[in-house]
Amino acid sequence: MSAPAHVSVRAPATTANIGPGFDCAGAALDLWNELEVRPGGEPADRSHLGVRAFERLVPSSGWSFHFVDRIPQARGLGSSAAVVALGLVAAAIVAGLELSADELLALGMELEGHGDNLAAALAGGVCLTWGTRIARIADTTPATPIAVVPEHRVETAASRAALPDTVPHADAAFSAGHAALLGAALASNSADLFEAALDDRLHEPYRAKTSPLLAEVRAQPPAGALGATISGAGPTVIVWARNGKTDSCADELRRRFPNEQVLPLTISPTGAGPT
Repeated sequence: MSAPAHVSVRAPATTANIGPGFDCAGAALDLWNELEVRPGGEPADRSHLGVRAFERLVPSSGWSFHFVDRIPQARGLGSSAAVVALGLVAAAIVAGLELSADELLALGMELEGHGDNLAAALAGGVCLTWGTRIARIADTTPATPIAVVPEHRVETAASRAALPDTVPHADAAFSAGHAALLGAALASNSADLFEAALDDRLHEPYRAKTSPLLAEVRAQPPAGALGATISGAGPTVIVWARNGKTDSCADELRRRFPNEQVLPLTISPTGAGPT
């Protein structure tokens, strides 16, 4: 089977953790990075994360890579996971392989480090992940995500370094219970359960210094919001608006936070794939 003349793929942004779903819950967002791979052209930058992902399946020699980056980088919206997904999916097409999202996740875990973002980028919709397994539990969430994106960046490694080695038993029990509630809310598409599930004591309190917007939004939630969560490692905050209240919530957030980018988004039911 001959390789295609060129390959064009796209991969979505993601929001991971979703409150208490630390390192296991993620959702794909309708905001896309793209990659075009063509034979010939300039030699590939083999240090690029997407090229390294491509090389998990196919040598990069003889191919040129053009990336289109729309997802804000180092803001907690899964930009690195999207780039890894682009490389993996493009390579699978070039190689003529039909790999499942689970198989692609296993190939990309070493590069991405954490499965929740990459799982959602590959499978789309709302996902739970453990190890290299993905459970895609819903096409959408019980509320509409609005990303409030600060100008400053937070590197994932630095954000994780702020997490303690141990937490009090009461905090662990609180987050475990809320994580179970979160899974039920997402699987049943229950807005009431989702609203009750969004608090966390496992990672969000320790990321508060680099994601100060969370406290500000929670102190005075926009009318029509169910709650707010740190997106991934932050600093972006996701405000979860009741369905039908997205526009009014976004307008209020723009008035209150004129220096931040306010992005009303939707959940993408599809993950990385051909354009």
